Amino acid sequence: MALLEVRDLKMYYRTARGHVRAVDSVSFEIEKGKALGIAGESGCGKTSMASALLRLLPSNGEYHGGSVVMDGKELLTMAEEQFRKDIRWKRISMIFQGAMNALNPVHRVGEQIVEAILHHEDVSREEAIKRTHDLFALVGINPKRFSEYPHEFSGGMKQRAVIAMALACHPDLIIADEPTTALDVMVQAQILKAITELRQRLNLSMMLITHDLSVIAQTCDSVVIMYAGKVVEYGSVMDVYVNPAHPYAMGLVRSFPNIKAERTTVRSLPGFPPNLLAPPPGCRFHPRCPLADDECRQVEPPVREIGGNKHMVACHKAEIVQQGGDVWQR
Repeated sequence: MALLEVRDLKMYYRTARGHVRAVDSVSFEIEKGKALGIAGESGCGKTSMASALLRLLPSNGEYHGGSVVMDGKELLTMAEEQFRKDIRWKRISMIFQGAMNALNPVHRVGEQIVEAILHHEDVSREEAIKRTHDLFALVGINPKRFSEYPHEFSGGMKQRAVIAMALACHPDLIIADEPTTALDVMVQAQILKAITELRQRLNLSMMLITHDLSVIAQTCDSVVIMYAGKVVEYGSVMDVYVNPAHPYAMGLVRSFPNIKAERTTVRSLPGFPPNLLAPPPGCRFHPRCPLADDECRQVEPPVREIGGNKHMVACHKAEIVQQGGDVWQR
C-alpha cells in the first residue's frame, strides 16, 4: 500500500527574471516499509521536491499545482498549524544535507533532540530525556555523551545524531537528503548500514536523495530519475539499472565505474542541463540526447509504462533505448 502519493506536483521559484520550474509535474509514490531513491544531476530538483513535500519553501517558493496525499489526507491544503503538529517531524521527518550545519553549535546535542520531542509530543521532560538516551543507543552513540556539544562529535557521530533526531517522534517516512555528504568512505558505509538496519527494524519508509547510484542500489527498492525538474524514469532499482528505458538514465548508469569490469575511462554525459527559467520545448533532454529527432524537439513525451512491473518512462524512443544497446556509443 502507498504511504505517500505525489501527483503532478509543481513548485516554482519566483525570481526577477521569471519562474524557475524546479519541480514540474512530478509524480511517484512511496510504499509502506519501502525505500525510494531519487537520483539526478545537481539542479534537477531533488532537494526542492523534498522541501516541497515538507512545505519548507523559501520565501520565493510557490506551489503551482499538484497533490501530495498521505493516508488519504491532502497535505498541500492542510492548515499550517495542523501540518506542523500532525505531519512535519511526527509523520514525515528529514535528515538534512550536511550534519555540520544541521546541529546548533551552541546547544548540547542531546538537548536539541529533547527540544524536538517536547515541541511535537505531549510528554514530560524526563520521558523526552529517556527517549533521547534510547535513540543515542539505537544509532550507536554512547548515551553518556548526551550533554556534549556538536564540536565534540566527529562527522560520523554528528550524522548519527541527526538520524536520531529524525527518529525522535516515531515517523512513518524519513526523507534523507544526501545523508553521507562530506563523510569519508568508511564512515559513509557505517552510516548507510545504520540507516538500512534502522529502517528494517522499525519498518520505516524512506526517500533517499543522492548523486551516488551505488548507494541507491544498496539501500532502495525503487528509484526515480529526475532531469530538469521532471521525472524521466521511475521503477524498481533492478529494472532501471539493468534495463534503462531513457537515454539519460542509461547515461547515468554507464557513467558510474564498475570495479569488477575491465578498467576503462569513465564516460560522462555531454552538454549541460537546461535553464529552467526557459526550458526547451518538447523533451527537456533533447539538446543532449543522441536519439533526438523533430518529435523529441517539439512534443513533450508523456510518462508511460514500459515492460510492465510499473516501470515508467517519459521518452519517445524508450523501445529503441531498451533494444538498441548502448545509445551513447553511436
